[in-house]
Amino acid sequence: MLRICNLHPLCTLCLAAILMLLSGCGSGGGSGGGEIQAPAGQTSQFPTVNPDNGPPAGNPAGTASIPAEANLEDISVPDHIIGNGTPASCSAQAFIDAVALGGTIVFDCGPDPVTITLTRPAKVFNDADPDIVIDGGGLVSLSGGGQTRILYMNTCDPDQVWTTPHCQNQDHPRLTVQNITFANGNAAAETAYDGGGAIWVRGGRFKAINCRFFNNVCADEGPDVGGGAIRVFSQYNDEPVYIVNCTFGGMEGFGNLGSNGGAVSSIGVSWTIINSLFSYNSAVGHGANPAQPGTPGGGSGGAVYNDGNTMTLTVLGSVISHNTVNAHGSAIFFVSNDHTGDIIIDESTITNNIGGSWYPVYDGISMHADTPITVTNSTIANNS
Repeated sequence: MLRICNLHPLCTLCLAAILMLLSGCGSGGGSGGGEIQAPAGQTSQFPTVNPDNGPPAGNPAGTASIPAEANLEDISVPDHIIGNGTPASCSAQAFIDAVALGGTIVFDCGPDPVTITLTRPAKVFNDADPDIVIDGGGLVSLSGGGQTRILYMNTCDPDQVWTTPHCQNQDHPRLTVQNITFANGNAAAETAYDGGGAIWVRGGRFKAINCRFFNNVCADEGPDVGGGAIRVFSQYNDEPVYIVNCTFGGMEGFGNLGSNGGAVSSIGVSWTIINSLFSYNSAVGHGANPAQPGTPGGGSGGAVYNDGNTMTLTVLGSVISHNTVNAHGSAIFFVSNDHTGDIIIDESTITNNIGGSWYPVYDGISMHADTPITVTNSTIANNS
């Protein structure tokens, strides 16, 4: 029998836009200048965009090689086909039911682009198929309608069924999203599992290939909440999340927004970002982490927010530009609490990211001064 999942209780978040001077995080210092503001009156509803008008997936100039495990998954024998050839046949309920069962999910909605709007998140069940592949064929957009998160997986959520005694480190479920768009997701009202306007993941493995993320939002203040598009925790054996040939924002009006990590956010998770584009995303919190006195905290990581221990951020063949922050890391915020993490950047461009402070090595990248960082064949300039 198909299982229907419940939403967390809704609440309303309001943002008061103010100006303030920002002090450093950890050993950093300096002023962040004028604040980036979230849209006035952000609540559990958020203005939507038409995903059909957004830019294509990925950095067209990216030529970095892709590891075998980061390639597209085979969809030649799908377990579930959403639709029977018409847009009307591709319902949100059919998608939610298919995700609950797991396996390989494809769509047959006709020859033209289609948007499927959800009123509640699709949720992965940990005791269903250990592999979940969602392939939109380059034509499907999943939308939260400006009201709800789109996709949720959590190996440590008892409502989704515990399957091992070590939920924080198990090899399944393995969730892949590919050839699909996530737009207008909204996790601003989520309280138990905050952040991740489009996708929230804990445990197992996760990767996104040939995907677009437009206008997804999460809570707009708080010191350790974020991921306008994606929030990830506890990947199996500390293996990385792969982001391959994806676009986050890509043009004005399509960027993602959150207190921290305008595009993506994580705690204790490694990322490998390949041939992707991050632009026009915003970290709109204020007061940094830990929150400065008299502030709610947040505002770090315009594109990418990494916090935790023993993690690596690898950026290959990608562009990170025109992202904005109020506190630190206009492009990247990377803080390894035990000073064991490292950053690798190759064949990438990180330019014209705006705001923030605490840049000990490269403008636009906030990190401990002793964090190993290797930059090759790349441009990092005109940030902050």
